[in-house]
Amino acid sequence: MVKLSRLLFFAAVMIYFSRVIVSPALCQEVKVGVILPLSGKLASAGHIEEKSYLMAAKEINGNGGIDGQNLELIIEDTAGKREIAHSVMEKLISQDNVLVICGGVSSSATLDAAGLASQFDVPFLINTASADKITELRCKNIFRLNPPVSEYQKALASFLTEVTNVRTVVILSKGTLSQYASRKFLRLCKKLGLRVEMKASYSAGDVDFRPLLIRIKGKRPDLIYMISNELDASLLMRQAKELGLIPKLFIGQSAAFTLPAFQKNAEEASEYVYSPTLWAPSAPYPGARDYCDKFVAEYGSIPEYHGAEAYSAMYVIADAMRRAKALTREDVRDALVDTDIMTPFGPVKFESYGKKTQQNKLPTLLVQWQNGRLETVWPKDIASAKYIYPTPR
Repeated sequence: MVKLSRLLFFAAVMIYFSRVIVSPALCQEVKVGVILPLSGKLASAGHIEEKSYLMAAKEINGNGGIDGQNLELIIEDTAGKREIAHSVMEKLISQDNVLVICGGVSSSATLDAAGLASQFDVPFLINTASADKITELRCKNIFRLNPPVSEYQKALASFLTEVTNVRTVVILSKGTLSQYASRKFLRLCKKLGLRVEMKASYSAGDVDFRPLLIRIKGKRPDLIYMISNELDASLLMRQAKELGLIPKLFIGQSAAFTLPAFQKNAEEASEYVYSPTLWAPSAPYPGARDYCDKFVAEYGSIPEYHGAEAYSAMYVIADAMRRAKALTREDVRDALVDTDIMTPFGPVKFESYGKKTQQNKLPTLLVQWQNGRLETVWPKDIASAKYIYPTPR
């Protein structure tokens, strides 16, 4: 009987200590899981975000970490696929015993990951995946830093309505890869009462766009809406300028139109081109330009909005950890609920509105190339420069 009592006692002690050892609150390093597409079609965005997460974590650790404990990032590749996202989430939650998870780029993969975060009661801060449904799950563990896709065109829509007198439109895109963006803009045109005179497309590998541009010029559109990659965007603008194709408004719908390489290759033809975006270094948020400069110094390239989202997400998590009553999943989640800070990506405060819960509300931006610089020109209250409209002839 005595031996059995001792065995039961030692078993209880072992169970207690095993729980202590794996408790995130008592680790020397605070473990944070990060899920990103580091391979596959979204790998480019994934690697920009990975670098930004690591850069932010290094800065946070260099400034004392979380109450003297360093952040340890455990970064997993989802390849942008649901089944892989499911697998790595299970690993992060059950094997790595992370305190909180962040990341999420592909909406389909992130939705699956969000289901597991809900099931296992782990806080999950999403910084890029944009499907509206993600913050309509009514899950107490799901938070989103970036705007949902339904809000992406808000800045463009208000600019077209409040500033311009555009009536006719031509949509120019690369093959079938841009069908989604094209359909979204078509819906916006219908909503605003704009007449689409022509939908034109070109094939991958095309370099002489003049015949197509001559046809577009014949339509005399007020607005040309382009969906192109970096190289095509520069060629299109140079050849349009050569042909004297100057509508009231050029809008480039892709990150390609916001990169320094576009301005460098298009030269003067890049002037006055607009692009809707979620973030730009010129956005008047504290730390926006500083983050961009540090990223360029470290990695030799411009981070664009994906990087700003990831970098800011890391600081949001660090802020919540410092405010949490204890370093437990429940307390960090509760602290995230009360988040109210400014980041390089903009203000972060999780709200409930419409069908959405714990969704950060941010304005989308419209940027324009002016004198070789990419300026934020809309919304007016956060602009770094006044817009130039119509395009000077």
